Amino acid sequence: MAWLHTWAGLTLGWLLFLMFLTGTAGYFDTEIDRWMQPELPRAQTDLEATDTARVLLARLEKEAPEAERWFLRLPTGRNQPYPEVFWQGASVDAGASAASDSLQLNGKTGETFQARDTGGGQLLYQMHWRLHYLSRTQSDVIVGFATLFMLVALISGVIIHKKIFKDFFTFRPGKGQRSWLDAHNVLSVLALPFHLMITYSGLVFMAFSYMPLVVAAHYGIDGDARSQFIADVFEPPGLVEAANEPAALVPLTGLIARAERQWGDGRVRSIDIRHPGDRNARIILSENTEQSVASNAGRLVFNGVNGELLHTVPSASSTARGARDLFIGLHEGLFAGPVLRGLYFFSGLLGTGMIATGLLLWAVKRRQRAETAAGSENRGLRLVEKLNVGTIVGLPIGIAAYFWANRLLPVGIDGRADWEVHILFITWATMLLYGTFRPTNRAWIEALSLAATAFALLPLVNALTTDRHLGVSLSQGDLVMAGFDLAMLVIGALWAVIAWRLMRKWFPESSDQRTPRHWFKSQGLVRSTK
Repeated sequence: MAWLHTWAGLTLGWLLFLMFLTGTAGYFDTEIDRWMQPELPRAQTDLEATDTARVLLARLEKEAPEAERWFLRLPTGRNQPYPEVFWQGASVDAGASAASDSLQLNGKTGETFQARDTGGGQLLYQMHWRLHYLSRTQSDVIVGFATLFMLVALISGVIIHKKIFKDFFTFRPGKGQRSWLDAHNVLSVLALPFHLMITYSGLVFMAFSYMPLVVAAHYGIDGDARSQFIADVFEPPGLVEAANEPAALVPLTGLIARAERQWGDGRVRSIDIRHPGDRNARIILSENTEQSVASNAGRLVFNGVNGELLHTVPSASSTARGARDLFIGLHEGLFAGPVLRGLYFFSGLLGTGMIATGLLLWAVKRRQRAETAAGSENRGLRLVEKLNVGTIVGLPIGIAAYFWANRLLPVGIDGRADWEVHILFITWATMLLYGTFRPTNRAWIEALSLAATAFALLPLVNALTTDRHLGVSLSQGDLVMAGFDLAMLVIGALWAVIAWRLMRKWFPESSDQRTPRHWFKSQGLVRSTK
């Protein structure tokens, strides 16, 4: 089991580090989105649903005539701070701006927000399971294997810890390999229930991709089989094909009032209109589930012409569906308030640290063996050491570069959002290469110092490039913008502390020469104790 734990963790450890780090950042994706689009106003979650729906519908009638589908997203809370519209199958010949598109709108005026193009926090969140440059099929396979390896490493880790509760309280600093093992144990045990939940629920999240034969056994393997399965399980009942006979759409005000009587005020999250302007139009209202752990929402299906309620769809149509939605809801954490969201974030950081210390522990143990044993240099050990520097510190530096690019790239440049993420990966690749050409200890110190500088200077870059600097945000009570800047300062300080401590440990003479005491001693102002 110890062998299995070691190699399951090491084999895909750097990929798991990427998944945990970007997934952890995703718990604050909405806040990161806001910082990366400083032109946006504060959230519009205080708008009335009926007024907002009327404004959005008017914009859709203008932008997407003769569409197959209109979709209105109302601002309901932290996870949906601004109104959005989406449409499919519109007629460009009839004056539509595009056959399919989406817009983020001002709920008061219906005008499009003018904000810079960016991947935002949503891109970091998606990166932990899409891996960005790969196709969905490729990323599903790779992430699936990595998640299985993570689950094996967790279970085998529990088995090999004979004194798991003692390990929770044991940390012996300054003891080399023993210290790394203690750190790995503490980080692993402290949030073990979270690690097991997030790993297993990640497998549940894409179970249909990992186990396609389950669907094939019931629906067949022809081209339409999977689409039929998705429609049966996830689409609301009562949907029909267009009749191709024009008919006026029923006002949305009465439907929203009907839904709020059942769910409560402000609980309508979205309005899905199929075949608007057709005799067979259907209007589906979905419930806001921000306060619920289960990810699936209750829905009401109305006749789009006369407003008759056709179907009431519960949030969970079966026990299996309810269990799946519960695991997905726990994984995403969209229900979490500020305190619980902070706990999710902290647990994610512990998981990231657990993976990092495991990778470091492997290298430290074998470095000590290599130094005591005669023979040639272990190339596998050198590779792991270089990958550790380039990923454990290099990837965070790449994320900092992603934020820097958001502020420094010209706002109107084509493909701006793509270039932000290109810069992230270019920076990460540069750090991987840099680590291969520097002595390992020096590479750690220099990379950590760069990480400290990159994060700590972000508030300054923000102040120089926008009018939303930390002082303004604090004076206006804008906790999202201010919180991001303060978080960057804290992260930069943590990197700086780690760099300083390693400098004192590995290069005591050079680090001592940087202290004020050394300067006073060199000037003859302090008597030597030797």
